[in-house]
Amino acid sequence: MATLVEKFFDNKQALTAELSATLEQSLRAGIASDGRAVLMVSGGSSPAPAYKHLSTLDLDWQHVDVAMVDERWVDSSHEKSNEAFINSTLLQNYGAAANFVTMKNSATTAAQGSAACETAYNALKRPFDVTILGMGPDGHTASLFPHAQGLEQGLTSDKLVCAINAIESDVTGSITERMTLTLNAIAQSKVVKLLISGEEKLAVYKQAKAGGDVNDMPLRAVLNHPTINIEVYWAP
Repeated sequence: MATLVEKFFDNKQALTAELSATLEQSLRAGIASDGRAVLMVSGGSSPAPAYKHLSTLDLDWQHVDVAMVDERWVDSSHEKSNEAFINSTLLQNYGAAANFVTMKNSATTAAQGSAACETAYNALKRPFDVTILGMGPDGHTASLFPHAQGLEQGLTSDKLVCAINAIESDVTGSITERMTLTLNAIAQSKVVKLLISGEEKLAVYKQAKAGGDVNDMPLRAVLNHPTINIEVYWAP
């Protein structure tokens, strides 16, 4: 079982304030101790206000590496690109000086691009200082989707990234081809911050925490990992 700390807030503003403060602390500590800090970022509405706040802080951004947790295999100009989302929220203002490591490369498919992506991620300092995860109503996290093609590799490989082809659903949308951090990579973080909002997702989180088949709810693999330090942030 992972080490779990649950932080439940009355509203999203309180969650954002706590998340912003702790992210700043982690980045400053990483730079102070190692000369660089590594922040693994997810897309989604929950972290967006914290990203925008972080971008306004006069940190030593030239010594911060920002890298994607997962990405749809689409160009960065695509409306569904997580890279575009990070560019428009975190990599603004002072944050524009950070070193951004993307997942999407020029390969035609995610599978063909995984080797180059692995090389790029292997160059990052480990352990990562912070990894930010979200969770879908189907129990996926990062792009580790239930019963997806590539899921077994994502959960068992000793690599940092792997290609995923999810089963199309309302959650995935039409773009099922992804690149994602593996469970092994998620475990190589000083802290994992799992962001959840709303009663529906809280119920899904509790179901995942209760145990069961990781293929049905891949978040279970993270919650059950013996060495992962997870802080769960929830707001209504």
